[in-house]
Parts: sequence; C-alpha cells; structure tokens
Amino acid sequence: MNHKLFTKSHEWIEVIGKVGTVGITQYAQRELGAIVYVQLPKVGYHTKAGQEISVLESTKAAADVYSPVSGKVVAVNEAVIKEPELVNRFPETSSWLFKIELSNPKELEDLLSLFDYEKLVAG
Repeated sequence: MNHKLFTKSHEWIEVIGKVGTVGITQYAQRELGAIVYVQLPKVGYHTKAGQEISVLESTKAAADVYSPVSGKVVAVNEAVIKEPELVNRFPETSSWLFKIELSNPKELEDLLSLFDYEKLVAG
C-alpha cells in the first residue's frame, strides 16, 4: 500500500513496507495557524495507536499529535524542528513529522480513506 490514510484527529500516514510516514493534514495546519514550535518523539520510542506522540505550537494554540498506529519511531524530520513554518507550507509532503515501524499493520484498517476523511472535515 502506498496511499495515505487519515485519523479523525487529523494525522495522515503513508505506509511503504512496514514503515509509515506520519504528518498532520492540510486541514489541521489551517486550523492551527502559524506553527512556531515542533516537538517530536525520540527515535526508538515505542507508542500505541491513538497515543500522544508530538506537540505542535502555533501562534493560536498548542496541539497534540497522536500516533495513527502502534510501533517504534525509526526517524524524525529534523527540518521541521529547525523550521517549524515548513509544516504550514508542506504539511502532507516534505514536512512529515516522524516515521514509525508498524507493530500491528491491522490497525491501518481502523483509519479513514481520503474520501471518508474529506467527508469528516466537510462536516
């Protein structure tokens, strides 16, 4: 699978093999406004699906980012730590937050397709 799946809390994941790349959606970055600080998990950190894993701070508010799946963090995007505003410019491409090695790929079945996510945010 190499298409994006989405959470109700506005994260996306794109899985290639056993590794998923995770970020926030276009909708989430618009709601947050100008992002000024990004806190990411440490490489090697084990998390569960739905667990808070990262924090984004904007000029409006701080927002928790939740892991869409369970697994081990295998990489973080250092560029967004140095330049948090990149998350506003490219939230669904180069400004991903972390990569996670999935421990339970079946959890992907609980996530939303693009179609279902777009229905969610449309209200």
